[in-house]
Order: sequence, then C-alpha cells, then structure tokens
Amino acid sequence: MSHAVRTAEQGAAARIAAAALTLDAGEAAGLVAYLSAPPADRRWTALATEDGVVLASVSAKDPDVGHIDLLAVDPAAQGRGQGRALVRAAEEWLLGQGARQARFAGNPPCYAWPGIDVRYTAAACLAESLGYERYHVAWNMTADLSADLSVADDLLRLEKAGVRVSAAGDPGDAGRDRVAAFVREEWNERWAWEAAHATGLHYAERDGRVLAFAAWGARPGWFGPMGTSPEARGLGLGRVLLRRCLAEQRAAGQSSAQIGWVGPLRFYSHAVGARAERVFWLYRRDLA
Repeated sequence: MSHAVRTAEQGAAARIAAAALTLDAGEAAGLVAYLSAPPADRRWTALATEDGVVLASVSAKDPDVGHIDLLAVDPAAQGRGQGRALVRAAEEWLLGQGARQARFAGNPPCYAWPGIDVRYTAAACLAESLGYERYHVAWNMTADLSADLSVADDLLRLEKAGVRVSAAGDPGDAGRDRVAAFVREEWNERWAWEAAHATGLHYAERDGRVLAFAAWGARPGWFGPMGTSPEARGLGLGRVLLRRCLAEQRAAGQSSAQIGWVGPLRFYSHAVGARAERVFWLYRRDLA
C-alpha cells in the first residue's frame, strides 16, 4: 500500500502526535513545537501522511548521522503501512542532506527521547522490520517531587566554605550566559545550549568562578543536564543544585520529574530517591 507523503503543518503534526503518543499525550503537541525550533546548526524536516507524521534532523557537527526524532501514527490508522512510508520518506530526506546513517535516537541537545521507549513496542518492531539494529540502551529515572527537597542546612554549610548558590535569570541574562560559557568550556556545546535555553538554571560559584550547574526544562518537563567541575567535587554541590531544580519544578505544578538519559544511578537514587523507570532502545541503519 502506498501513501502520499507531504511536508507537515505544525498543527496537524501536533494533533497526530497527541493521538498516537499515548504514553506522552500531555506533552506531545509541545514536543512537536520544541523539535520545530532546534539549534541554528541543525537541518530538520516534518513529513506527514494522512494520519501520521515523522520529524527528522541532521546536525552540522555530525553530518553523516541523521536522526528520526519523532514518529507517530494515529492509532485508528495503524497497521496500514503509514509508519513504514514515513520512515522511508525520512531516510530519503536524510540521504539528500548527506547523511549516511539513520538512527532512532535522540539528537541532543534538542530531542524528544533518547530512543524508542520499549513500551512503544510496535515502533521497535517497525524499526527492526526495516533493518535497524539495536545498538544501545538508555534510561530515565523518575523523581517523586513530594520527597524532601530541603537544602537550607547545605546552603549554610556552603556559605561558610565561601560558596554561593544562585538561580540564573531568563535566557539572555548575563548570569545565564556566564554559566553557559562555563558549561561550554568544561563539557560541550550541546550542554551549553541546554543551559542557555532551560526553564530553570541553578549554579554554584566561589570567588567569582562558577563551579557547578544544574538545569531543568531544556527538554520540556525534564531535569538535566548537570555537572560539577573536578576542583569542586566532594562539596555536595550536585545534590543541592538537583534539589533546587526539582523544588522549582514542583512549584511549577509538576508532581514528578523525569531525569533524562541518566548515567549515575546511585547519585540520583541517594540524593532524591529517584527510581529507574523509562527504558529506551537506540537503533541505527546504514543508508549508503
């Protein structure tokens, strides 16, 4: 069965995503808008069939690798080949952009998920039927925001050690720019973009030098990234900044927070009682 594929309108794409992404229905429309405003060095497209949509992208820093960022088919239309047609159309577009490999994997810093949530089993089956190989596993942790997130005693302790903890202003604020520069120097441009665009950004400094940061809302609703410079490790800055961010998310109306693409399980478990929950399979296929 053939399906006509066209450039997607954002409103229609949001409607399809909200219907199809049953595990993420509340944020599906927002994710379409988010993926439609990526970093300046990214080329992207949104393609649609009658009841399906796919968003794909290529970043200038890794032009050989293309990403399928979001794939959704209305449940009432599933099983009719629209998902397959959309993936093939996305692959054709990626080839035209110079990509030599396609991945069902997050394209940081602006991504929906690390990969395919294993609970979207039909999507994983589709990827495998199209010749994609599973090459990595990632996971999120969930933090219950009714937990104790107090840091008052820690702030007093840090103040005595000459460390000040602050919240950066809105994007464009000089303090936020200074933190983003620190993140760029210590880690990478991707995390710096997230720090610059995050809803909330908290940081620690001593003698005018930024030592650590934590952000939330760079990927809507999620916590991360965060990091502490080697010279400041052991001061407990990560725990303090994490808790400040999560408390801010709670104040914004969230009852839980996803900690995305987690590395240090033990840290988040001990700091806020977070639990490993969402598991993602990452897939790839050579295009040429």
